[in-house]
Amino acid sequence: MSAAHSLTELPLAPVLRPDDAIRVAAELSAVLADGAAERDARRILPAEQLDLLSASGLLGITVPATYGGADLPAGTVAEVFRLLAIGDPNVAQIPHSHFVYVNALRHQATSLQKEFFFGQALDGKRFGNAQSEVGTRHVRDFRTTLRPLDQGDGTGQWVLDGEKGYSTGALFADWIPVLAHLGEDGPLHVAWVDRRADGVTVVDDWDGMGQRTTASGTVRLRRVVVHESRIVPYHLTFEGPQTYGAFAQLLHAAIDTGIARAALEDAAAFVSTKSRPYPDAGVERAADDPLVVQAFGEMELAVRAAEALLADAGLAVEHADRHLSAQTAGEASLAVAAVRAASTRAAVDVASRLFEVAGTRAALASLNLDRHWRNARTHTLHDPAAWKVQHLGRFAVEGTLPPNHGQL
Repeated sequence: MSAAHSLTELPLAPVLRPDDAIRVAAELSAVLADGAAERDARRILPAEQLDLLSASGLLGITVPATYGGADLPAGTVAEVFRLLAIGDPNVAQIPHSHFVYVNALRHQATSLQKEFFFGQALDGKRFGNAQSEVGTRHVRDFRTTLRPLDQGDGTGQWVLDGEKGYSTGALFADWIPVLAHLGEDGPLHVAWVDRRADGVTVVDDWDGMGQRTTASGTVRLRRVVVHESRIVPYHLTFEGPQTYGAFAQLLHAAIDTGIARAALEDAAAFVSTKSRPYPDAGVERAADDPLVVQAFGEMELAVRAAEALLADAGLAVEHADRHLSAQTAGEASLAVAAVRAASTRAAVDVASRLFEVAGTRAALASLNLDRHWRNARTHTLHDPAAWKVQHLGRFAVEGTLPPNHGQL
């Protein structure tokens, strides 16, 4: 049975155990790889592929067991993302915020909010993202605001106004978690907005050179009415030790690691079947050129290092989740910082060296092999890798734990 056929026969959003989740992610990865180059070249948004993702059950794998989910650990989730990214890193990035906000619900939502939204995740509903804003001072500066709807009837309704950029997943979402101040300059909360609600406009204006089909465009919110039952605190996330940031960054690292592996696999396939040997090598096949073999060895080393650091970081986050303290949370963030730095380098370098080992023919636009580099270069800009190295260096020199925020 083909991977595509077996996936479409899955029951709607099954509850997946660890081995099942990895198997389903590997099968879905093969489906995503089929057509990924064409989708990138023609900017065909992956609506059908996301429907498969919803039906696969993968969107519910972190729902707590007490709410009917499998509550799979961080390392397993990271491996799921790595596998999906090998197939198509655009599809892998789209549900990133889905998992991050499921994680946020675990710690800040009321029991009724958890029951509702975890149920939605188990049903394959997709949670998007409206967090970052364009034109503010930095990535943690927000202007979007919830203001009380003054009707004098005690209905507990608020009005949401603002504009968000880089809203990956919003276009395809059932629910859009919107980060906003509760009241003028009040504490940050998450307003859970129905994608189809009045006043919500999702604009497909993302024109990045890479990750072209994530539809990471603009969300406009004009007098969107939100009931208090759909508003969850966010500011409390960073009061005390947390793994919220480490988990989010771990999934970003998994995407980059998947891109690196996919680029290496495509390079090997090309060199083995299409590249001509350089005459000075004195070999019949390009794959036997010692310089090519050396380059592949170096690239394999870089990708394996990123994969090993990804697994190590997953274990560190899991350990911190079980034994949460400032020390364990800091160590988890450092482990994730290490893989973020390593996976950034591996993805960008391997996707570039692909052409070095494959030769001139690999640069044909019809092959679209440059999508690996464009995807890697674009996605790795999400958080500066240099700051990950800075925090690692401060820990190495003085034992200083990293700061407590969502980018670590």
